[in-house]
Formats: sequence, structure tokens, C-alpha cells
Amino acid sequence: MKPSCFAVPVSSVVSTRAFWIPQGLVRCSQHLYTNRAVRFGTFISQRRLLQQTFSTWKCSALSETETSIPSKAPPVQPVVVVTGSSKGIGRAIALEFAKAGCKVVVNYSRSVSAAELVVSEIIETGAESFAIKADVSSTVEVESMFQQVFERYKGIDVLVNNAGVTQDGLSLRMSLEQWKAVIDLNLTGTFLCCQNASKYMLKQRKGRIINMASVVGEIGNAGQVNYAASKAGVIGLTRTLAKEFAPRGVLVNAVAPGFIVSDMTKELDQDKIKQSVPLGRLGTAEEVAGLVAFLALHPSAAYITGHVFNIDGGIAIGSS
Repeated sequence: MKPSCFAVPVSSVVSTRAFWIPQGLVRCSQHLYTNRAVRFGTFISQRRLLQQTFSTWKCSALSETETSIPSKAPPVQPVVVVTGSSKGIGRAIALEFAKAGCKVVVNYSRSVSAAELVVSEIIETGAESFAIKADVSSTVEVESMFQQVFERYKGIDVLVNNAGVTQDGLSLRMSLEQWKAVIDLNLTGTFLCCQNASKYMLKQRKGRIINMASVVGEIGNAGQVNYAASKAGVIGLTRTLAKEFAPRGVLVNAVAPGFIVSDMTKELDQDKIKQSVPLGRLGTAEEVAGLVAFLALHPSAAYITGHVFNIDGGIAIGSS
């Protein structure tokens, strides 16, 4: 099975005037390089990178010995499901995919008005979108959601498991209901969505799954025993599924945000938070969305699976 490559807006992945094209980069009708450049690597200007590497098309990668496919291949828009995408980080992720020309499925569990607003924002970019209400901790509702996606689009290319919840409290005072509410949504919900999406992806022999973990799942945090356990579980789930799905060309990675500007963090002591972050600030939802889009769409991420990518301003390495 030949790998597939997906294009994303250059603004989300290119920040310098030169970009290094590594040895052995494959070629396709939109990504043409000389054999010499491919064999030895070359520096390419951002302008040429725009012209040669990125587009709004999804195209099949070719080996160096194969002939390029015709340049007038029909455009294909990747189908993306983003859970918990009616607000916050999920909304930013959905809009990032819309800018890349994807068909975006907005999942929500409560506010239909918020979900419809995101759908309208996506449609304004020229992309296609619709919303599905589903509690990701429910087996029946998750199965129904993916059946609707498949019936409409006949496939799924990307799944982003973003839906999550917190119910903080010290472990000695935490009720079993608080524990289960967070584990069921954050961990079991992620598992159910991966399980259902992978049924289609494995048949396609392609697809990318990005699970939202947290730096708390790596280093822990007092008062968040349920949340930390759920996100640590997501990390273990991600690595295991990456090994299971790799033979069929399906990639599974996790993104672990730190403190991100959101409804969940606006009530916290901002100065205290900044003191714990080596970069001295909170991250933004758009920064998280850019990383997710890179892992989900960019051809350079085609050889990445089973990894956790921290986007935490350095929290995991500790403050000075």
C-alpha cells in the first residue's frame, strides 16, 4: 500500500524562509523534485515550497522509480471527525481542518446552537460540514455517529478525539461517580471512537487518529487524580493502537497540551500558572490546532506513529 499525503495551509506549518527537504522524499504530481534533489536533499525557498509541496489536494505518493501521475487528478477532500468540537480547542481544530479544505464533522453532546455556529463558520471558509450529537461514552451513540459519517462520505480519513471533561477533587474526597464520569468520557470515549473509526480506516488501509492527552497524564497534578488517570490511559491506548494498526497503514498519535487559554483555565490564577511554564505564558487553541493538523494531514507526518507530542510551553521539563 502506497502512503497518502495530505496538504495543509503553509501558515500552520512553515515559519521560516527555508525548509529542508530530506533525503528520500517521495514525489507526486504536486511534489516534483529532481532525482538529484531527492537523493541528496536540498534547501528550498518558502515560495517554491508553496508551489511544489502544498496544495488543497490529496494525492498518492510515488516512489522515485515510478512515473508521476497526471497533474489534473480530481481533488479529494479528507473527511475529518472532531469530537467535542462545538467550542474551545475542538472548535479551533475543526476550523483549522476547514481552512485545509477538509470535510469536517462537528461532534457535540449538549449545545446544538454552539455546534451549528461552528458548522456555519466552517461553511463560510468554503469547506463542507455538518454536526452530529453523540455522547462518546455511549457505545450505541458512537456506533450511530460513525455509521452516519460513513453513509454520507463512504469513508473517514482523520479522527481527532478531543471530547473531554474534568471533575476535580482530592482523591480522599472523590466519589466513585466523579471518578467514573471522567474515566468514561475521556478514556472509554476515546477507545470507542478509535474502535469504530478504525473499522473503516483499516479497510481503506489508510487513516490518521489523533488523541488528545494532557501533560497532566505524564506528570500528574494534585486534585486531578481522575483526569490524570484518564489521560495517562489515553497515552497507553495511543501507543498500543499504533502498534496494532500500523500494518494496515493507520497512524495513531497523541497531543498533550499544557495550560491553554480556554473556559477551563480562565478561572485559574493566571500569574501562578505562568510561573510554572518556562515560556511564561499560556498556549492558544490555535497553536494546538496547528499541531493536530500537521499530524493529521501533512506528508512529513506519514512516518510518525505511536508518539505523544507535548504542547505545554515546557511544563513537562520543569520551570527554572
